Amino acid sequence: MATATAPKRKTSRSHQTKMLIDGKWRDAVSGKTFATYNPATEEEIAQVAEGEAADIDLAVKAARKAFDSGPWRKMDARDRGRLINKLADLIELNIDELAALETLDNGKPIAESRNADLPLVIDCLRYYAGWADKIHGQTIPVRGNYFCYTRKEPVGVAGQIIPWNFPMLMVAWKWGPALAAGCTIVMKPAEQTPLSCLRMGELALEAGFPEGVINIVPGFGETAGGALVDHPGVDKVAFTGSTEVGKIIMRNAANSLKRVTLELGGKSPNIVFADADLDAAVDGAMLGLYLNQGQCCCAGSRLFVEDKVYDATIEKLARKASARKLGDPFDPTTEQGPQVDKTQFDKILGYIESGKQQGAKCVTGGERFGEKGYFIKPTIFSEVKDEMTIAREEIFGPVLQVLRFKDIEEVVKRANTTDYGLAAAVWTRDIGKAHGIANRIRAGTVWVNCYDVFDAAAPFGGFKQSGMGRELGEKALDNYTELKTVTVAMD
Repeated sequence: MATATAPKRKTSRSHQTKMLIDGKWRDAVSGKTFATYNPATEEEIAQVAEGEAADIDLAVKAARKAFDSGPWRKMDARDRGRLINKLADLIELNIDELAALETLDNGKPIAESRNADLPLVIDCLRYYAGWADKIHGQTIPVRGNYFCYTRKEPVGVAGQIIPWNFPMLMVAWKWGPALAAGCTIVMKPAEQTPLSCLRMGELALEAGFPEGVINIVPGFGETAGGALVDHPGVDKVAFTGSTEVGKIIMRNAANSLKRVTLELGGKSPNIVFADADLDAAVDGAMLGLYLNQGQCCCAGSRLFVEDKVYDATIEKLARKASARKLGDPFDPTTEQGPQVDKTQFDKILGYIESGKQQGAKCVTGGERFGEKGYFIKPTIFSEVKDEMTIAREEIFGPVLQVLRFKDIEEVVKRANTTDYGLAAAVWTRDIGKAHGIANRIRAGTVWVNCYDVFDAAAPFGGFKQSGMGRELGEKALDNYTELKTVTVAMD
């Protein structure tokens, strides 16, 4: 059975709770604040400045000034890279504090915060620090006596809205390419998890970023987020979150034709063939679904298992899920923490009830764990049908749906029968089969005999309603640059 230890509240310093605008920490214009909570204890951590349209306006004006006439625009690209590297150094120096802050505000196990999230944050920033002086155009041989070349220039002020599931990592994914390209930033962190982003803002100032280059306005989506998308001084919007909100942002951004990139939801198929290394596939399925309490946009929530090994796979999964350790996220042996807040907690329990009512078999879990905190037992449904709600909609929690299949043609068709297309995986010893499936699955990332393998150099993003544009890698720089053609008469 899953086990628990009593959740504890741990803090190592006072938390930054004001907003960062033009290099200064300030209260909201309205004076409003909102609470951020520890999801493991349901206790309030702090009151945070609540940004609204007036605060967004001040932040955008600061970013606009820093971009149009400040030292950032004139700074040598290599020096920009040094600043990004300095920020990475400071994060590494404060890694234990930052991991604890992430766990406190988000609820993810400290082992994940310290050993997975933070190293990826540091690596991402260092990767883009190396790109800062390597963003360049081309010379083009055109007809006539002309010299023609292209320049890649920063798009300008970038409005960035990030989610609560990987707060610091999403900061790095957004800041890295934007800063390398020479943009200035107004970021709205998720209202559930603002503290680590604000702490990174403190470190950015310590690193020496000029005033107005990085601005952080915590608040709610309808007010602060909406004002950021609508503001005429913002040149580009980058959003990571739900598909539903992404559609709203895209519609609103069309009013001013802002450049938009969206990294949205998923219902990713994870396909296990009978010829796979079954133990490895089960371990991959556990990681692919239960990482971060199932709160991953690319979670392998639809596990397709070939008939021949279906029962054996269910048995192995149930044994591992039942033994999974839940409880205090600050305990280094904890494997699963709480969901991020009560809204998410209630939503997931609603999906679990839907699965039961629609005829799926709840093999393990399926209920709350403990009496305090937003913990849900790791849940597995077998005998799931494609038309069931739990097989179609993104649950964003520790709920795995296991579906049977008989052959390749069937599983490819069913895997692609979704509005999403973020990620997928295939497990097989037949490399030809693996490549064939990878070619046919409509998803932005396909893992073969692995899951959740990320690298700052590898692009990530979705097909269909999973988004537009790519995070990470060289391709992410395209999100923050405009291409200019210059033609010079040589006569």
